[in-house]
Amino acid sequence: MSDTPWIVAEEGSAVRKHAPATLRNRDAIADELATLLPRHGTVLEIASGSGEHCAFLAQRFAQLHWQPSDPDPGARASIASWCAGLDNVAPPLAIDAGACGWPVGAADAILCVNMVHISPWAATLGLLAGSARLLPAGAPLILYGPYRRADVPTAASNLAFDQSLRARDPRWGLREVADVTEAARDSGLTFDRLIEMPANNLILVYRR
Repeated sequence: MSDTPWIVAEEGSAVRKHAPATLRNRDAIADELATLLPRHGTVLEIASGSGEHCAFLAQRFAQLHWQPSDPDPGARASIASWCAGLDNVAPPLAIDAGACGWPVGAADAILCVNMVHISPWAATLGLLAGSARLLPAGAPLILYGPYRRADVPTAASNLAFDQSLRARDPRWGLREVADVTEAARDSGLTFDRLIEMPANNLILVYRR
């Protein structure tokens, strides 16, 4: 991954951003979401970034209502640009995952892609606590990204990525699945499953 999570998507545009990893992982993520998301309802996406995942998934799962969010104003502008014209996508909300309160009343599923390792641990704790507040019984919190596991050797590329993240901000870095699961349990969430994904990534699913 480069030092910037996205680049300008179109020449002359300062609004719409492009995260190169999105094109590589969106189909694999969508294939798994087909078995994890509810048939109907609202999916809250935390840390939507450029908005490309939301735009792609909203078209793939048109029966669902999508609520993107990001604390960064530039990201929210990009999200709005990518999702323009999609009737099942709400305007992006300014949600800081680590905040005690979020400006949303409920969600039937929560999705968070590639945030846990590029944010302080407090953001993950806030994400877990917020998910426990919002989700109804049995509803999923779905996390995607690279993680460490005590019983599985970490890929060399992930080790290098972890070092680069910690060099940029010592509060960042790949998290241990066991640590996330313990924190989820403390917040009132139950571990459901771990799904191996391409390029040494994982999907972690927790339920209310």
